[in-house]
Amino acid sequence: MDISWQETPLDAGFSLIRQRRADAGLGWLTDRPEALPAPLDAMSLGDFEPDVWIPPAHPAARRGTISLGELARMDVIHGPRRLDPGIYDAWTGALQAVNPRFAFTDPPVRHSLPMALSFAAAADRPTAVLTGPGVITASRPGLIRLPRAMISQDMVLAGLQDHPLTATAAVVWNGDLPRPLQQILFDAADGITPPAPDRTGEHESAGIGR
Repeated sequence: MDISWQETPLDAGFSLIRQRRADAGLGWLTDRPEALPAPLDAMSLGDFEPDVWIPPAHPAARRGTISLGELARMDVIHGPRRLDPGIYDAWTGALQAVNPRFAFTDPPVRHSLPMALSFAAAADRPTAVLTGPGVITASRPGLIRLPRAMISQDMVLAGLQDHPLTATAAVVWNGDLPRPLQQILFDAADGITPPAPDRTGEHESAGIGR
C-alpha cells in the first residue's frame, strides 16, 4: 500500500482526520483516547510529561523536583502555541488554576533549547524552560529522545511533583476506514513504543514546544 506522510501540526480535535484530509495521525491527547468524538478511534502509546529547567539558585533545584505552584510563580518559556494548541492550552489552564495571571513566554528561537536556556539563565526574574512532552510519566528514568551532551551549566533539570502536566501519545484514525487498514494501524501502534532507556540527565537540542 502507498503511504503519504504529512508533516503538519494536529489540533486537539484531530480535524485533519475528521475532515478526511488524512486517514490517520500520530499526535498528543490531553484526554483519554476513549473521549475522542466519533468517528475517531485511537490507540494510546503511553503517557508523557515535560522536562523543566530551572535556575540552580531556586530552592527546588536542591530537591530535584518542583511543584506546580512554584512553577506558576515563575516566568516560563514554552511554545509557541501554534505548534500544539491542545497541549499548550491544557497546560496553561493547569497553571492558571494555581495562578490566574500565569501566561507562557514564547521561546526566543523556536527550535533551539540551548538558546532558550541561555535566555532563561540571563533573565532578570526567575525563569524556567518547559519542554514539550518527552519523559515517560511515572517511570523516570526514561526519555523518548536520544541523549546528547549536557547543553547548559547555568540551568538545572528538575521533575514536576505529582505529574500535573501530562499528555498521551496516540495513533488516531477515522473509524470508518476499511477493517484491514484499521488492523494495520492497530498493529503498527502496538509495536511503536519501545522500553524506556536509562536516563542519563542529558538531552538533545530539541524544539521547546514539541
